[in-house]
Amino acid sequence: MEFREEGEGEPVSPTGQYFNSSILSVAILAVLEFEVPFNDSQALSLLQDVFLPINPRFSSIMISDKADQKKQWKRVEVKLEDHVRVPIFPSNMSPESYDEYFDNYISNIAAERLPQNRPLWEIHILKYPTSHAAGTLIFKLHHALVFQTLSDFSWSILKSSFVEDDRTPIRSGEDGVEFRPITLSTLTFSIDEIKLIKNKLRVTINDVIAGIIFLGTRIYMQEVTQKSSNERCTALVLLRTRNMEGYLSTKEMIEPNNANMSWGNQFAFLHLPVPKSSETLNPLDFVWEAQKMIKKKKSSAASYLTSWLLDVLKKFRGPEGAARYIHGTLKNSSMTISNMIGPVEKMALDNQPVGGLYFMVVGPPQCLTVTALSYMGKLRVAFGAEKGFIDSQKLKASMQNAFGIILEASNPIPPAKAA
Repeated sequence: MEFREEGEGEPVSPTGQYFNSSILSVAILAVLEFEVPFNDSQALSLLQDVFLPINPRFSSIMISDKADQKKQWKRVEVKLEDHVRVPIFPSNMSPESYDEYFDNYISNIAAERLPQNRPLWEIHILKYPTSHAAGTLIFKLHHALVFQTLSDFSWSILKSSFVEDDRTPIRSGEDGVEFRPITLSTLTFSIDEIKLIKNKLRVTINDVIAGIIFLGTRIYMQEVTQKSSNERCTALVLLRTRNMEGYLSTKEMIEPNNANMSWGNQFAFLHLPVPKSSETLNPLDFVWEAQKMIKKKKSSAASYLTSWLLDVLKKFRGPEGAARYIHGTLKNSSMTISNMIGPVEKMALDNQPVGGLYFMVVGPPQCLTVTALSYMGKLRVAFGAEKGFIDSQKLKASMQNAFGIILEASNPIPPAKAA
């Protein structure tokens, strides 16, 4: 590995250190589905000319300072060939057959840790048609590259240290689930229909999405075993909290000394209990309860106390101690939900149109992770579920059922009048 001599390396944010440790390693899979077969002949030049200049950390590795062991980003010469994979599958098969190859392939790369001796990203180019796309490109990016700062950890010390969720059809409670293979499945909802529900219930889009996922989770759990409809189940919901004042370049956003911008992206983890089925007979209560809990948690002082606790742990036990605390919090909860806003217009890569777009967070010690990404008027919801433990098809059907139930229940309600 050759180092570039460009002055001192930039310090790795605390969150970057927590999520890239011996205790915890979290990455993001971003999946682009192309409408035409993907031409990979220009892939290396695109990476060199377009991808690497976006963020200097795409050309950097984490190193430890010899004096105080603090981690820094160090620029290196990137060997692009080491970061690009093009798998070979049997030829002349049906899209449905390639679906199975795709599912197995993405399950395998989700379980692999990114090598630490090169920049923390990979590109996977799948040139075979599936039932969703003529060709697929998968970006695998380490969490430390994408989210530099989690501003609030809104979960309690008690929850992380002592209280576990019940063992349910979505939480085995076993050690090492982060190393087990997952199945990745997706659903697509109409943004217009979600907005219709939002306006009628006078809530936010985040509230509607959380309510659908909560109801769908309870439906799935109850179908697997009746008693689980009332068992303790909590979700860690990731919300963006940055107050943006105009558009900034990537360089400006990651600049640690920018007086007008705090370091990196800012997100809040809200620790929300999933309503029990016995507590509500009205499916809309799942949305209203989500709204109430999100408002309460966002204004809670617990986020600041727990952020302070992480600072204390980092000071006295190092980043590994803080990472162990976060690992325990994730393990004691049932699932993580992440929701992001995507492009409103069709995007293309090297003039090759992208028909579908979604992402998945891999590496947390949980049996279920749910993500949602909007694109061109659609909301793509993805489910990363432990293979052999969670029935992905039954889970998808439960979520689709929950959406239909909430949409139908909201129909009699008149939309809110514009102010």
